[in-house]
Amino acid sequence: MIGRVFNGRYRITERIGIGGMAEVYKAQDQTLGRMVAVKVMLPQYAADPEFAARFKQEAASAANLQSPFIVNVYDWGQDDGTYFIVMEYVRGTDLKSAILQRGAINQRKVAEIGSQVCQALSVAHNQDIIHRDVKPQNIMVQPDGNVKVMDFGIARAKNSTKSQTSSVLGTAHYISPEQAQGKELTGASDMYSLGCVLYEAATGQLPFDGPDAVSVAMKQVQEQPLPPSQVKPDISPDLEAIIMKAMDKNPYNRFQTVRDMKQALDDFLMGRPVNIAGANSFASAPTSVMGNVAPMSSEAGGTAVMQPVGGEAAKKTNSYRGGNDIDMGKASKSKRGPIIAVAVIAALVVIAGIAFAVTGGFGGGNKVPNVIGQTQEAAIQSIEKAGYTVGDITEDYDSETVAGRVCKQDPEADSQLDKGGKVNIVISKGVKKGTIPDLSGKTAEQAEKALKDAGLKAQYAGNEASDADKDTVSRQDPVAGKEVDEGTTVKYWISTGPEDVTVPNVVGSDQASAKTQLENAGFKVQVEQGDYSDKYGEGQVMSQSPNGGKLEKGGTVTITVSKGKDPSTVPTSVPGVVGKSESSAISALNGAGFYNVTVNYQTSSTVEEGYVISQSTSGSALTSQQIVLTVSTGSPSGGSGNSTNGSGSNSGTNSGSGTGTTADSGNTTNGTTN
Repeated sequence: MIGRVFNGRYRITERIGIGGMAEVYKAQDQTLGRMVAVKVMLPQYAADPEFAARFKQEAASAANLQSPFIVNVYDWGQDDGTYFIVMEYVRGTDLKSAILQRGAINQRKVAEIGSQVCQALSVAHNQDIIHRDVKPQNIMVQPDGNVKVMDFGIARAKNSTKSQTSSVLGTAHYISPEQAQGKELTGASDMYSLGCVLYEAATGQLPFDGPDAVSVAMKQVQEQPLPPSQVKPDISPDLEAIIMKAMDKNPYNRFQTVRDMKQALDDFLMGRPVNIAGANSFASAPTSVMGNVAPMSSEAGGTAVMQPVGGEAAKKTNSYRGGNDIDMGKASKSKRGPIIAVAVIAALVVIAGIAFAVTGGFGGGNKVPNVIGQTQEAAIQSIEKAGYTVGDITEDYDSETVAGRVCKQDPEADSQLDKGGKVNIVISKGVKKGTIPDLSGKTAEQAEKALKDAGLKAQYAGNEASDADKDTVSRQDPVAGKEVDEGTTVKYWISTGPEDVTVPNVVGSDQASAKTQLENAGFKVQVEQGDYSDKYGEGQVMSQSPNGGKLEKGGTVTITVSKGKDPSTVPTSVPGVVGKSESSAISALNGAGFYNVTVNYQTSSTVEEGYVISQSTSGSALTSQQIVLTVSTGSPSGGSGNSTNGSGSNSGTNSGSGTGTTADSGNTTNGTTN
């Protein structure tokens, strides 16, 4: 599959993962020049019309969902019998991996994730599309902390003919009770699944688990989850109430819409009062007194119903309207007596428990109320109502408590204190903010200290080649200068020095091309002038150093450029200088590269004195070759023979015969005078 191009546009580069019916690949969009994710249906399903229809429906449904918190679908089609969907390539990690790596996540971050997922689901629900597979594996957490919901692979439009199916689709750990029973689904099903996701993120533990998918699905239908605070005691009562309301077995008792759930999460994040009718009972149930029986709820149409929270009692209860289990309202008369008796006994137990708490239990005395998590106003009322006075009210940062709520109290809850005693409370200022320091150039030890001093957590992310000095921080995430919550984890990478890169061979290339090629490879270039060369033309690289092998990125490569062929070895056209004056002839020859010029003089009755009568070479010749010029000395004065001129002409007549020699500018000629 790697290297294949879909529709002549999307080139597959690597496989990202595989799901139940498709593989996902990273690909290059060759038209727009961007990275995309391509989901390709597995071959065994491509020939199945039902699966093909589902695959097409996913593309059509998801393509219409536009939200910053939903993975965008760009394109889809069929190529040589293979169905594919082109999606936005999202960098980051899925929420499931984050939970497995870190365990429980900061509850404020959990609420932020939940709010963004609610926003994404709201867009889908507004178009009558139910996701049906909300799970942490389908929630991508990006480097900036924002999330994107992906994989509407088993999504269904509510008005689709396939909106109801007997198949249990989705992951058992997160499916709603009605989905596990194959009933018709609404947006409340996605809300339940999101509640399971937030439960796991906040506690680091699944709400239900078992040896197989069937047993887990049965628990989703029959059992109540353990309240999150019993898994992780420091969870805010407000966040717990939101999660437990979303996970109510009865879809009618959940939030009316995911937008309502988002509003509750936003109120929690902003430190505003979170009002969830009937949901707070999960956080305050006195289970030590009541055993397996939870407080009575009046949410189901105003009727008081006893709701088991675990054990065998839970398995006998189904509050889902229209369910297949036994309806308590239709129980036979023979069974009503025991049911009423159990209700009365339970009510008496509640009353006894309240009386027990008011009288201080077996030990007697007065106990300080628990005001942790309450607003300042509510805490003051609780303290005064219990017969105590409010002492010092101070403020402090607390990452686990919403701003404006009590994060500490002194004495602690349930402590013995005489009536009228003072209870000091500390009001949370929320999460303390900090600015991420610049780690560049620091060693790992220095980076760890800088982050610790800033109130942040450091995470070594590995080594990488870079231009940073070896053994110093090459990059960090998030970047320096960003304001974040105290305790935020900052990743850093340590440089192993510049990357070693293979030096390209540029010998034979022209200077400009060679320089560009080397610079594009990450090297600096030094140019030196070479000598003459019969092999490499003028301006061509005749040698380089180093030639091939590895060199640190940013290193210098020296190239030597040829001057071309030696002119002295190349025949050159010899200028014709006959008829030119001596000085003009010599200048013309020198200009053409001929410097080895010899001049002979002789009389001529036809050529004016000082002008060239003839030259020894014409046509082409090596510039080193000697050129002999014959220059006229004018008409002879008498007799016959040769005469010589030195600085001038010989004059006078000698009787008899003899031989004479005259020098002229270093050239000598021999002649006979009469």
